[in-house]
Amino acid sequence: MAHQTLSLRRRLRFMSRAGGTGVARYVGNHPFFAGVAGTLVAVAMAGLTLLTLSSGRADALDHARETAQNLVSIISTDLERNVEIYDLSLEAMVDGARDPGTWTLSGGLRRAVLFDRATTAAYLGGAYVIGPDGRVIASQNGEVDAAVSLADRDYFLVHQRSPAVGLYFSHPYRSRLRDGKLSIGLTRRINEADGTFGGIALLAIRIEYFQRLLDRINTGELGSVFIVMDDGTLLARKPFSSRDIGSSIAKSPTFQVMAAHNSGSYVANSAVDGVSRMFTYARVPGAPLIAVVAPSVDEVLAPWRRRSRIAGVLTLAFGAVFVMVSWLLAFALRDKMRAQAALVRLAATDPLTGLSNRRVLDKRLDEEWRRARRSGQSLSALFIDIDHFKQFNDVYGHASGDEALTAVAECISATVLRSLDLVARYGGEEFAVILPDTTAEGALRLAEKIRHKVQSLRVLHRDGEAIAVTVSIGCATCVPAEGANALDLLAAADRQLYAAKAAGRNRVNSTVWAGRSMAQDSSP
Repeated sequence: MAHQTLSLRRRLRFMSRAGGTGVARYVGNHPFFAGVAGTLVAVAMAGLTLLTLSSGRADALDHARETAQNLVSIISTDLERNVEIYDLSLEAMVDGARDPGTWTLSGGLRRAVLFDRATTAAYLGGAYVIGPDGRVIASQNGEVDAAVSLADRDYFLVHQRSPAVGLYFSHPYRSRLRDGKLSIGLTRRINEADGTFGGIALLAIRIEYFQRLLDRINTGELGSVFIVMDDGTLLARKPFSSRDIGSSIAKSPTFQVMAAHNSGSYVANSAVDGVSRMFTYARVPGAPLIAVVAPSVDEVLAPWRRRSRIAGVLTLAFGAVFVMVSWLLAFALRDKMRAQAALVRLAATDPLTGLSNRRVLDKRLDEEWRRARRSGQSLSALFIDIDHFKQFNDVYGHASGDEALTAVAECISATVLRSLDLVARYGGEEFAVILPDTTAEGALRLAEKIRHKVQSLRVLHRDGEAIAVTVSIGCATCVPAEGANALDLLAAADRQLYAAKAAGRNRVNSTVWAGRSMAQDSSP
């Protein structure tokens, strides 16, 4: 078992090394892959950052919405509890007023029966029983001004006209009993024994109660919190503005959304000051009131925006550096590849003529020999030598000799057009041409073309003299056989070259060789 575990670890290490080597080799062969990969990674990082920031923005808004919902719940609960208490007091006042015996009691006892301790709460402006003619007939503080009539108030008229109203919330009004203090009235109808209208029970709630409730809520410098009636009448608002109290926002698009639902949250521009706010609202159970908390969207998102700017700048900076380093690496790899390619070319190229050198010739000849032996195709070789080149150098100098070598190399390259053929400088003034899949006739025709092209060549001496240059060419063609050697083909072409020189130069000699080893060719 231990042996198997060790063997598995070795295989994993080998695979890891092989995989790493493969990646390194791929990057080395494709230098711009590093730059593209680095750019894609930086873009992916930027995308992830944007997604994270977008998620952070949504989280900030969700947190603000939850906080606003909690505040709305606190306001709504406080209002619901106090309205319930005040309604119980009103019902006690109605019951006491309907009892004829109450009105036979002395003033102090009558007040004790009609008004409980809840009517003395700090923000209650007073508790009153109002007769059917609209005049106060009893008050919690014992003061009754017979000259004041409340018969024109909305809270009086609505009960006078209908016995089924129940608890009624009035619109804000200036009190005639308390020096014009701004209040709203909570009222219930008092019926006579025969069911006719017998007056109302009134609790006057000072508007400061609602404002005090909102003052405890912190919604920031640009935020807002307000209490509005379900018909759009504004009861309290923070930030406070006295001219807004009692005004109607019924036509505001923001209020129309609230009027259509029991609760919710949405973002809109305020109709009062145009600030973009997140309005979170809920109706108060048992009352025609809507509590609204509306923090400013800009203030909600301010911390997120600060973090986003920092994260964005850092992401852009690191991303730019990462991309720059990736492309610097890519260009460095490209330059390295170019340098390596140049070294390979230098190692494989004759520096004077630009043709392939002897090393490339030997390698390519061996490859084509093995390929021809597998396929059974003909393989031809040309051996080319410049005639009287030593004498040419002695007479015209080595500079002219180099020009002649270069010119002949260009003639050969211009004549040998197939990409699979190879033209190489063998050494000195000798050149070799490897012609895969070429018959003896085809090799002979190509050799004659080269000879004629070179013969028409004129090399200019430094004194302006045009010098004719000729070549002798040996051709050899075979179908490689077992036991033979690729160099044997080149040797056969070399023998034909010397035969051409012996026959007078500037000519082509050709042979079809059997492709066997030299020992087999020489045997009887």
